[in-house]
Amino acid sequence: MPLYRATTTSSVSRVTRNRRIPQRQPQRQARRHRKLPAFRDIVRRIDSIKNTQKITKAMQVVAATRLRRAQAAVQATRPYADKMIEVLQTVSERATEYKHPFLVRREGKRAVMILVTTDKGLCGAINVNNIRAATRYMSEHYPDHPRYVTLGRKGRDFLLRYRREVIAEVSSLPDRPGPGQVLPAVTVALEEFARGNADAVLLCYAKWISTLRQEPTIRVLIPAEIPRREGERQGPQADYIYEPEPEAVLDGLLPRYVETQVFQAVLENKASEYSAKMIAMQNATKAAGDLIDSLTLYANKVRQAGITTELMEIVSGSEAVSAT
Repeated sequence: MPLYRATTTSSVSRVTRNRRIPQRQPQRQARRHRKLPAFRDIVRRIDSIKNTQKITKAMQVVAATRLRRAQAAVQATRPYADKMIEVLQTVSERATEYKHPFLVRREGKRAVMILVTTDKGLCGAINVNNIRAATRYMSEHYPDHPRYVTLGRKGRDFLLRYRREVIAEVSSLPDRPGPGQVLPAVTVALEEFARGNADAVLLCYAKWISTLRQEPTIRVLIPAEIPRREGERQGPQADYIYEPEPEAVLDGLLPRYVETQVFQAVLENKASEYSAKMIAMQNATKAAGDLIDSLTLYANKVRQAGITTELMEIVSGSEAVSAT
């Protein structure tokens, strides 16, 4: 019996030692393979971010090019709008007793808001600011049956999602919109006012001030508020002879004045859109570069740690072989 026990114990001991030796090698290989996929994943992620950075850089260049065109369009239409205001000022001074429907203020709380937004995103907070300003102004000043005419897909989608009444919409405006593409929306708003379904017609858009600054602006189109001459422009003016009468001229000018203001707002909003998009893509490109730098540093640390671990394993294995 003692011999049997000794033999059994000896055989079990030998089998255990033989099993421990091959088990160490798979553990080392698994530990070694565990580092390599992590490094490859980081490199793959860096390549993906570099591709995204190329896209954002290209979008930044495109937005900058379109911004210059939009700025030129805004500056080209401003003299026409200023001249129309000047003519309206002169005509209204000659027809002081004439009360055009677009000049009469109503006491009701119903209004139609012409909301100008963009068709696409990636342009900062322009759409959010415009929508927030328009809905807040309507709820505070015209809470009775507010209705909207939208110029741009983003505003339309938001209002319909939250079950606001949209009576007309125009979307897919080109980079250089023409007055004829904006006229149908303005016509719907003017018809609602003429029928007595609205007491005011409002306009909300992003006013372009500079490349870094765009402000949501709300204007009252009807009843029309024609600004008076101030400063050196006051005093004796040239005496025009009107054909037909000033009242008839005013009837034709006021609808055109509203159309001009809306068209000018669309151009201003386009310039604001491309300004915000250029800044957003510039920030995205910079953020991608910062992320690439941090991931590259992390990848180098992972690779260095893997090399250090392998060297330690080689040294430990060499010492173990030398000890045996």
